Amino acid sequence: MRNYILITILSFVTSKSMFSQELIIGEEKITPGIVFIFEGAVKDIVHPLNYNLKEEFTDIHIEARVNWDYENIPYGSPPGGFIPYLKISAVVTNQITDNKTYVDLIPHINLIDNFHYARNISLPGDIDDKYQVEFFVNNPSKFDLSFHNDWLDDYSESLIDDKVFKYLNVSFSEIAKLSRR
Repeated sequence: MRNYILITILSFVTSKSMFSQELIIGEEKITPGIVFIFEGAVKDIVHPLNYNLKEEFTDIHIEARVNWDYENIPYGSPPGGFIPYLKISAVVTNQITDNKTYVDLIPHINLIDNFHYARNISLPGDIDDKYQVEFFVNNPSKFDLSFHNDWLDDYSESLIDDKVFKYLNVSFSEIAKLSRR
């Protein structure tokens, strides 16, 4: 049984890496057991086309995978499950010119990452430049998410506290030169 599980895991990891390459910008864990993985991914065609930057004008697909951890999570939470309703935006700043790209990340789904927050973007400079990337993660509004008493009793009137995660000297060069097709 152990060998079967190991082979299954290895085949999943191998098949994923054959179809997807992603740059891990940063990984964070916050209370109550939420994991953020911020990535720069290979540009892609995203539908609806009139709401997403066309692939030919895109340098990268910037992503935030936000999921429950596999331990120390609230009762009833699915380990590894997607965390919906957050408001996530990013500011990508060219560290040479100080030019910026601002973007709201919206929920996406694909066959590699499943649900995630993301957006196609054009970098504010050359793909070989270094970038500062800031991710702003905001709690859902009171109109987006309601709380039962059991959550309020054990946690609070919010899902998370608003957070800012900042990363310096990010190089998108390798990922920006790749194509999914």
